[in-house]
Amino acid sequence: MSNFRQILKEIGEFGLFQKRLVAALCIPSIFIAFDVIGQVFTGISFPNYCNTDWILDRGPNLTYEKQRNLTIPMNKNGKFESCQMFTPVDLDLETIEAYGINTTTGCLNGSYFEVPKDASSIVTEFNLVCDRSSLIEASQSIYMAGLLVGALVLGQMADRFGRRFVVLLSLLLMLLFGVSTSFSPNIYVYMVLKFLSGISISGIMVNAFVIGGEWSDSSKFAFCTIICHSFYPLGLMMLSGIAYLIRNWRTLQLVLFSPLVLVLGMFYWILPESARWLITQGRKKEAIKEVRRAAKVNGRKVPEDLLDKLDVEGTSKRGNMLDIFKISYLRKYALVMSCVWFGTSLMYYGLSLNVGNFGLDIYLTQFIFGVVEIPARLGCLPLLQRFGRRIYLAVVVTVIAVLGKFAATASFSIVYVYTAELYPTTLRQNGVGLNSMCARVAGILAPLIRLLGVYHSTIPMLIYGIVPIVAGGVCLLLPETRNVELKDHAEHMKPESGTAENGCVMKEEESGNSTRF
Repeated sequence: MSNFRQILKEIGEFGLFQKRLVAALCIPSIFIAFDVIGQVFTGISFPNYCNTDWILDRGPNLTYEKQRNLTIPMNKNGKFESCQMFTPVDLDLETIEAYGINTTTGCLNGSYFEVPKDASSIVTEFNLVCDRSSLIEASQSIYMAGLLVGALVLGQMADRFGRRFVVLLSLLLMLLFGVSTSFSPNIYVYMVLKFLSGISISGIMVNAFVIGGEWSDSSKFAFCTIICHSFYPLGLMMLSGIAYLIRNWRTLQLVLFSPLVLVLGMFYWILPESARWLITQGRKKEAIKEVRRAAKVNGRKVPEDLLDKLDVEGTSKRGNMLDIFKISYLRKYALVMSCVWFGTSLMYYGLSLNVGNFGLDIYLTQFIFGVVEIPARLGCLPLLQRFGRRIYLAVVVTVIAVLGKFAATASFSIVYVYTAELYPTTLRQNGVGLNSMCARVAGILAPLIRLLGVYHSTIPMLIYGIVPIVAGGVCLLLPETRNVELKDHAEHMKPESGTAENGCVMKEEESGNSTRF
């Protein structure tokens, strides 16, 4: 909206108010990393073998090594089987030692875990091995389903009730469910709480960065988004260190999420509502109050005549997700970006949630993954400003299959910026939420795709590689948004061809009038 852009120039397009706001919005990204990747450590696996204490009735003085030699078979690699044991027999110890046992069975009395002192995980407490091992992937997929539901529900809530309300609600829910998870009595309660936690995470993912962007000049939207997201890898590195020091999963969960009490209190006092959103909702008095607050922090004064001329006429209509599909060019944006989000998310979570299977120490590997994400996120900012969103996203997503984690992280940062810039303010959170849903579908499938490795080890990597290449191709159908002013309202227009580089010239379908934005 031109009037709001003029107000931004008066109060400061990126002054102390905006800088302080963006700095505060960086904090939730750390806790998002804790929640999204936390199960890598709360669900860590330890060497396990079948419980064969039945033989101790025949030889109570057997050493642990002797007990395993007599009751657990070897695999083809010369290691003890994890989920197989010799069938218990009614023979004395001397006979068993002399002739052995020829038949095997699955674990009849649970499993024994070789766990370091004071360490535990959901795998050891809930016995998630052998025929129950798939519950680990299931819990990850259920968590991603929570992210999907959150993207659908909380994105629409933000466009209806405001960004501030949804961010505060999401922080409160993340605190409650994050702490409650540590008291889970079984795997099924754990799954339910993780699902609810996933809903809250989506509310922060798709809303927090938008507040900073909508309070700044359009040229700073990408900067605000990238900076907020750059604290996510910091959270990954912190998570590795905290998990290394705290090996008990329940204690780890409490330590990770209890500090949200302080964050929630801070945000309640300092987080403003988006003045741009208030204007689109016809709430002029509230918008002026927020503008004056921002001007005061920036040491500026807004001319009263400019505030009086603030145009809110015809802006009270609320948008919803269905409106995106009623307008042809928004429908195209939604479908293409959904494909891009799906491909990016599938590769990112396929790598991130599989960190324990790379052969190195899991804590070191996760720390390295966090370090790699920092240049991937920060490095894409100057490239976005130089080459734009459309071409750079196509290239980055296509090479995901080769560069893996680095490219997946860079692509994730870009899609947040690009998606938010494509949609108008009245539909921005609906659009981001809709596209984010497709990323959550990919997140649900990513752990399950790993299970296809039992048929052939290359199948998961082929899927993780081919899907991003397709997504990188289709994003070339989108227009460029670099140096284009954010739209506040959706018009029934269609873009003319050949306008991607210099802003989109939209032509009214009925009146024939054109508007450059």
